Amino acid sequence: AGALVGALIWYAIGAALGRDRTRRLVGRIPLLDHADFDKAEAFFTRWGGTAVLLGRCVPLVRSFISIPAGIERMPIGRFSLYTILGSGAWNAIWVGLGFALGPAIRPMLEEWSGLISYAAIGVIALLVVWFVVSRLIRRVRAA
Repeated sequence: AGALVGALIWYAIGAALGRDRTRRLVGRIPLLDHADFDKAEAFFTRWGGTAVLLGRCVPLVRSFISIPAGIERMPIGRFSLYTILGSGAWNAIWVGLGFALGPAIRPMLEEWSGLISYAAIGVIALLVVWFVVSRLIRRVRAA
């Protein structure tokens, strides 16, 4: 229920802002540009409901796929169905993995949790640095 409510809020924001205002806002966000918006829009136009369904299983995309759905005024019933199915599948996968692997993986996680946490933080930090540097390089080349 929470996933659907959050998705509907983002859908409403996309619908209220519309294409032009959303595109202008994206241009003001550091490290994003109009080309990013155009790519996302083209992807959504091509894949529509499939983008919503599968986007629910992709971190970060999960939150923002609702905005182009709202901009494009995807029928709310269809949007809700794809959101429920995609979020349900994502949650079922994680619950199933936890149920199946929980007893076996718990001792390992207890032993390695500190190292795993540091590794995850390191990977995330490297990805952020890569993203920022690649965007800055692209802006310098474009100028």
